[in-house]
Amino acid sequence: MPNRLAHETSPYLLQHADNPVDWWPWSSEAFEEARKRNVPVLLSVGYSSCHWCHVMAHESFEDQETAEYLNQHYVSVKVDREERPDVDAVYMEAVQAATGQGGWPMTVFLTPDAEPFYFGTYFPPAPRQGMPSFRQVLQGVHQAWDERRDEVTEVAEKIVRDLAGREISYGDARTPGEEELAQALLGLTREYDPQRGGFGGAPKFPPSMVLEFLLRHHARTGAEGALQMAQDTCERMARGGMYDQLGGGFARYSVDRDWVVPHFEKMLYDNALLCRVYAHLWRATGSELARRVALETADFMVRELRTNEGGFASALDADSDDGTGKHVEGAYYVWTPEQLREVLGDEDAELAAQHFGVTEEGTFEEGASVLQLPVRDGVFDAGKIASISERLLAKRAERPAPGRDDKVVAAWNGLAIAALAETGAYFDRPDLVEAAVAAADLLVRLHLDEQARLTRTSKDGHAGANAGVLEDYADVAEGFLALASVTGEGVWLEFAGFLLDHVLVRFTDPESGSLYDTAADAERLIRRPQDPTDNAAPSGWTAAANALLSYAAHTGSEPHRTAAERALGVVKALGPRVPRFIGWGLAAAEAVLDGPREVAVVGPALDDEGTRALHRTALLGTAPGAVVAAGAPGSDEFPLLADRPLVGGEPAAYVCRNFTCDAPTTEPDRLRTVLSG
Repeated sequence: MPNRLAHETSPYLLQHADNPVDWWPWSSEAFEEARKRNVPVLLSVGYSSCHWCHVMAHESFEDQETAEYLNQHYVSVKVDREERPDVDAVYMEAVQAATGQGGWPMTVFLTPDAEPFYFGTYFPPAPRQGMPSFRQVLQGVHQAWDERRDEVTEVAEKIVRDLAGREISYGDARTPGEEELAQALLGLTREYDPQRGGFGGAPKFPPSMVLEFLLRHHARTGAEGALQMAQDTCERMARGGMYDQLGGGFARYSVDRDWVVPHFEKMLYDNALLCRVYAHLWRATGSELARRVALETADFMVRELRTNEGGFASALDADSDDGTGKHVEGAYYVWTPEQLREVLGDEDAELAAQHFGVTEEGTFEEGASVLQLPVRDGVFDAGKIASISERLLAKRAERPAPGRDDKVVAAWNGLAIAALAETGAYFDRPDLVEAAVAAADLLVRLHLDEQARLTRTSKDGHAGANAGVLEDYADVAEGFLALASVTGEGVWLEFAGFLLDHVLVRFTDPESGSLYDTAADAERLIRRPQDPTDNAAPSGWTAAANALLSYAAHTGSEPHRTAAERALGVVKALGPRVPRFIGWGLAAAEAVLDGPREVAVVGPALDDEGTRALHRTALLGTAPGAVVAAGAPGSDEFPLLADRPLVGGEPAAYVCRNFTCDAPTTEPDRLRTVLSG
């Protein structure tokens, strides 16, 4: 019989709806039940494409005996970390503080007051490698709760006190200057892997936000080393197994230093961020590889992640059926030489194996290889390779596909809107811009209420119950601002303004200017989460700084500019010390140092040839964080268009920065020079 999760919208929670465990969703009623029964709460946090979450579910939560023990001695609460990043962040901080590491599945034991007292991640069904079994842990915690309650309560209270004391060393309320950004670049250079691209050792994550900083830094200063690191890293990632050589799109990360074997799940946020990075790399260098990867990644998102409602799904699983009914990681993507021969015949299979680096011994498990594009001597016949790729892709489509997490997360859709709008504009692909507009329409229609408050998730056209957090407001505003620049429709600037007003009023500390991940009026947890560091996606803090800055450049709003600069004080503190984990903040700081520039393009109509040429040139400018407004003279769509007439009856572009404006120009070449950083 299904448990309480059967009524949830999260695909992850729905995966557990038929468990014999009597799960509760995160709710005050669950903690009330624990109080009434005088038992602790088991909090289990994961997400739908998490491999070890599935393993633990199968081993323990589907096991009748384990479930009966849980149901008797605990109130069990299941949380999708992608729906409730606030709950995840607060308890993950506790897990990391107590154990020195974290990860998912996250397993935390709480008092009925939601105070944590015992922690872990994955627990096996039987003891192994010094790890107790899950049943042993359950029995041990139950015994401590029954026999040593005072001790348990004391531990829980101390942990909550310690967490409250872990306030961020904020730095000051000034933006980083030349010196801090140069130190950040030096720090990145030290951690850079010159042989393989990327930063640090294994596992290697795509450093998309750091790459944005490097591209902006190069544009502003001309630093060749910054561009080289960005270019080489992008090439290595695109040639490695982390990039899907047949279908486009990136996996979550590489388990090795050489980008060969990925962790195969594909996340919307990675693909949105990387699509934009490769589009910006092309804008800076004209690289054909960057152009191809940006377009293939955009096409992957639209083809495989777009939902019926026009939004974008969160993720594709790492695991899929290997054809025998067994779920195996990477089964959908890997190939053996024998499988190549079956599809292509001997001669083409040999060519494919050389081209994609498929070997007899394999680069993955059980003799299978992840497709790559190794650098080879000699030239391959492009037509033949295209034909081989098409046949392999068609054959792959017959395999059981990985599961898709269909929930639409506001923040990640904001990132996708920005990427698709810009990629569509750069490469003359109006269909991609239309996909961005459709996703933005869905967010306005379904995720925004009358007060412009955001709901974090939706699924199948139904809004979820959870309030948006800071990253939702910031990333959706970022997407709307990009859409405004590309489409010339001022309504997107207006919607961005509504969202950023919430950031100023409900997420900002009026004293220090620091930002919180949850609103002042959000559900109270044991601590109000606040994390400025960029992880898999930009932190809400740095994303908000970037969006506030762009909005201020569009509108001249002093409060938004001041809020952005105060928020970037944390980048002044962290940029020189941990540049890999604050790349988006460093990119925003580059925009502050450059102005950012404000570009107004006026013409009789956006589809007029002269207007279009200037508008496109403006969008392709590399000046960090430049904002673009385009429309008819006298239009009230954008503040930047006010009092900007045609020049001699011709379409014209006006460029201003730091309260100073250049003479207007009617020449795209002149505009290109002005905006080249």
